[in-house]
Amino acid sequence: MPLGLIALALGGFGIGLTEFVIMGLLPEVAADFQVSEATAGWLISGYALAVVVGALVLTAAVTRLERKPVLAALMVIFIIGNLVSAVAPDYGLMMIGRIIAALAHGAFFGIGAVVAASLVLPDKKAGAIAIMFTGLTAANVLGVPLGTMLGQAAGWRSTFVAITIIGVLALAGILILVPRAAADAGAASPTSLRGELRAFRSGQVWLSILVTILGYGGVFGAFTYIAFTLTEVSGFAASAVPWLLVLFGGGLFLGNTVGGRAADKDVDRTLVRVLAVLVAVLVTFGLTAGNQPMAVVSLVLLGGFGFATVPGLQMRVMKYASDAPTLASGANIGAFNLGNALGSWLGGVTITAGFGYTSPIWAGAAITVLGLAVVVSAARQANKNGAASGGNAASRRELDLQPV
Repeated sequence: MPLGLIALALGGFGIGLTEFVIMGLLPEVAADFQVSEATAGWLISGYALAVVVGALVLTAAVTRLERKPVLAALMVIFIIGNLVSAVAPDYGLMMIGRIIAALAHGAFFGIGAVVAASLVLPDKKAGAIAIMFTGLTAANVLGVPLGTMLGQAAGWRSTFVAITIIGVLALAGILILVPRAAADAGAASPTSLRGELRAFRSGQVWLSILVTILGYGGVFGAFTYIAFTLTEVSGFAASAVPWLLVLFGGGLFLGNTVGGRAADKDVDRTLVRVLAVLVAVLVTFGLTAGNQPMAVVSLVLLGGFGFATVPGLQMRVMKYASDAPTLASGANIGAFNLGNALGSWLGGVTITAGFGYTSPIWAGAAITVLGLAVVVSAARQANKNGAASGGNAASRRELDLQPV
């Protein structure tokens, strides 16, 4: 395994920790800044929106630059954002720190996925992307529980100091371990921003992004309110929730690894099968959430099959934008966060409407069914036009949308 993938995974670990650990520290942050928990919650929402902006705008701004220096610069931005959060004297500056860190998030994963794929042989690309995203899964499995415990024991600021240190280590790893030549293999020319934008004329690129929004939205529709489901429906004590989430994170880790290997063999077939099983898992979870053993099994399977889609979703959009994948890759990272926001919003709507704490699971199942329908349609269209193995050139020739 190329050592550069380890550096990328470490960067992904730090970014994942920044995104998710705040959920466990909101009470402490709210109390310190003397704001309501709802107001403190904007530190999560504001981060997600900034990720989308960074994934599009910042990635577009750096497409003409060499990828390794860009990754290093993004990690510097990430370090600055978390350092600002760690020392913020008030809520406003804390929000600024969160936004700064989030701007690096989408561009780092978008460009990092392209670099990870360039470090390995063609038939190992999805697996390499999965290794980079292993950092994100590790952040959920280990980082969030440990970061929350650290923040509760030594103050929430100590967690952001630790994340800043992780960022410094990731920066050093990128500078030392990621080979410049491989990182820039097939890189766009200095005049290729128009070429990057041209990738969005491909119907398959847009379908891939839509599948990402719906497939990932279904997972987070169920997961956002999972603590309420586990305590109010399954009957677990609140103290058991962190350990149950560790099991969920274990499913994430396994699913990400297996999903990456499967996607290397056949992206569309993997996505269709995994999304179909994910629908079944969500339906089973919704029906059996009141049974504790079944709830645990469903939770692990939700993490496994939910994250088994991630390497394939990222690989698919890069496949159909293969001549200019950087901006499309970044846009797909933004799509993951749009899916997160969609699922969380719809789950909240169902609870507010009085449908109970299993309703977000059913909402997630409905969104995932839509994602499954889209990927089945996209795969059939690709096969019909002979583009399934032809990459972006065939995609542009036979599947391009007509310019407005």
